[in-house]
Amino acid sequence: MSSSLFSLEGKTVAVVGAGSGIGRAVAEGCAAHEGRVVCLDINPEPAQETADTILGKGGHAEAACVDLCDGGSVEAVFSTIRERHGSLDVLVCTPAMNVRKPLLDYTDEEFDRVIGLNLKGGLHAMQSAGRIMSDQGSGSIIMFSSIRSLLVEPGQGVYAATKAGILQMARALAAELGPKGVRVNAVAPGVVETPLTEPIKDDANWYRAYADRNILGRWAQPEEMVGATVFLASEAASYVTGTVIFVDAGWTATDGRFTPPGM
Repeated sequence: MSSSLFSLEGKTVAVVGAGSGIGRAVAEGCAAHEGRVVCLDINPEPAQETADTILGKGGHAEAACVDLCDGGSVEAVFSTIRERHGSLDVLVCTPAMNVRKPLLDYTDEEFDRVIGLNLKGGLHAMQSAGRIMSDQGSGSIIMFSSIRSLLVEPGQGVYAATKAGILQMARALAAELGPKGVRVNAVAPGVVETPLTEPIKDDANWYRAYADRNILGRWAQPEEMVGATVFLASEAASYVTGTVIFVDAGWTATDGRFTPPGM
């Protein structure tokens, strides 16, 4: 199989959340595979830092500010990308937030914040990119879900609901836009060291417990999400739509790490 199958040369790739964590790693990874990357984030300075890093390595990148919670902002930014580059070929949407607490203790304000970014923000991104890609007759939308779309633990009920919702919306959009030549998929990471999970890393016992829960016995680095994303963005995944790739070190493949005696 030719390595060119995974090339993003000539493709305009919008990465939302490119200012940090998985989004930053994915933006740099797509640029390394020759994509023209637009680094989008609600915080313009980190987005520009990511673009500058890509440019410093000889890649093609630019940065812009976008607020996923503002549908008009998303629509305007994506329209500008198409006008500037002639197309929007790939969308990668990574941002999410979490308020870890029991469901009985959730306030309306906390619920609205988590749902507003994770679910409504994701919908805004899918809608704006989907309209452009439908019009041009091609494109790949890659949403970031989570192992929490399938498995949950106390204190993560609302977050898990949003990640399941993102996955189901991606599947529905894949069915709706398939006839237009647009593919829609999701990546579901396991435990990844990012700013979102920093509170866990600060607690040694909690951090170790999560590492021990998966088959490989460790946390992922953001760069380990790049391979699945580039695959879904590229022509290597030309027949892949409406599905999810779990990048979770086998977390969802086993219900525990205990090995019975004699095994």
